[in-house]
Amino acid sequence: MKRSKNWKNAADQVDRDSLYSPLDGVRLAKKTATAKFDATVEVALRLGVDPRKADQMVRGTVNLPHGTGKTARVLVFATGDRAEEARAAGADIVGADELIDEVAKGRLDFDAVVATPDLMGKVGRLGRVLGPRGLMPNPKTGTVTPAVGKAVTDIKGGKIEFRVDRHANLHFIIGKASFEERQLVENYAAALDEVLRLKPSAAKGRYLKKVTFTTSMGPGIPVDPNVTRAMTAEIDA
Repeated sequence: MKRSKNWKNAADQVDRDSLYSPLDGVRLAKKTATAKFDATVEVALRLGVDPRKADQMVRGTVNLPHGTGKTARVLVFATGDRAEEARAAGADIVGADELIDEVAKGRLDFDAVVATPDLMGKVGRLGRVLGPRGLMPNPKTGTVTPAVGKAVTDIKGGKIEFRVDRHANLHFIIGKASFEERQLVENYAAALDEVLRLKPSAAKGRYLKKVTFTTSMGPGIPVDPNVTRAMTAEIDA
């Protein structure tokens, strides 16, 4: 893959043989953000699980203390009073049967989906469209719920969802390159705490194997997977 000169210059600043602390990783991510726009800061984890086994699936949500830097477009499948509740909470798209048909035909102008339990029988047929994009509503992530207003508020406020893929990798965002160092580190700490809390009891050996920070169009930065506590100590020092 051909890389730009800016990317190569940024990559030259990363020591591939080192494991950076979360704070140093954040600092380097901000420094090497090569995009002309406010780049997203992302985290990739390699977990010691076998995703092919149901009892080793890692999936969850977390409210980032400083948000994601992006206001998500939320679609809600609901009717009646719950549809009005969703609109009042700031949902961008609300509907039922007609909206289900639109999504089935390819409408995808949204970042998150919430549905009331009574509509899941119909929404379930959208699995082939929403599933591969990680958008399928699920009770475990709070996106199948009668409390649609709260779900919309949480997502708009910085709630993220993560799920391990078939290669045992897990990705999530922790903000924008314009965020302060402390904000990015605290967002990472909050997300990592939840990932660690969800460690499957069936998983054997080392759970957190590899951590990489990166930005949109920026190089990967190896971060020490053993640092899981007191991440802001260097900032406070």
